[in-house]
Amino acid sequence: MKRYLVNLDRRPDRLGTMQARAAALGLALERVAALDAAAADPAAMDGWFARSGPLGEIPRGDKACLLSHRRAWELFLQSGDSHAVFLEDDVVLSTAAGALLRDAGWIPAGVPVVKLEHYGPPGQRVLLRDFRAVGTDFSLARMLSRHTGAAAYILSRTAARLLVAQTHFTLPVDHLLFNPNNSPLFAHLSPWQLLPAIARQEQFAEARPEKSDIARSREGLRAFGLTYVRRELMRFGYDLKLVPRQLAALARGAKFVAMKTAP
Repeated sequence: MKRYLVNLDRRPDRLGTMQARAAALGLALERVAALDAAAADPAAMDGWFARSGPLGEIPRGDKACLLSHRRAWELFLQSGDSHAVFLEDDVVLSTAAGALLRDAGWIPAGVPVVKLEHYGPPGQRVLLRDFRAVGTDFSLARMLSRHTGAAAYILSRTAARLLVAQTHFTLPVDHLLFNPNNSPLFAHLSPWQLLPAIARQEQFAEARPEKSDIARSREGLRAFGLTYVRRELMRFGYDLKLVPRQLAALARGAKFVAMKTAP
């Protein structure tokens, strides 16, 4: 199972850090040159996206990020592998990642997407069902609520084909993959969460993390004002619409699980 690392040409420092982290776990990485939002042709990049989506305008950094992941998905489909790992260059991997990311033998049939990451604050809660043991230390469960972040995940060929077939996007890559509230593909991708997670973005794992390139591109859109208020109201509306389905899932045995990361 190959491990594709999305990395900007102007960030050899992050590449070196990730290669060292992977080597310590006995893993090799295949670098994918990320599309640089600062240098890309705006018209060529914007042609892939709607002017506004369910969460409002998509920042340039998020557009470049999605198209960078798409490059990695295409490379995967050119291989003969059944599954592949996709990593961003600001992710910290647990020691357990060495064993789990070597091959896909532990992934049950019919699980097209595995989220490896714990995103958000400590104790972030995610609604899950259909729990399956993975060895003695891990389990998998089907995601039923939003848990964004796309720094570490696994795709099957079926999932990658579906994603590459898309020619127009309305959401950033992490919402497209892991947000049932407004992703048109979520039900088809049917992502599962690894418990505990084995990956954490530096912004949550480090005491004083460097601000990501994408975060910088979002600052204007996230400044408090009419655009910010409109986007947050839209987000709340989508969350609210999912409540009846979540209540029904809870009645059928689903559980809200506090996310943890393996050491």
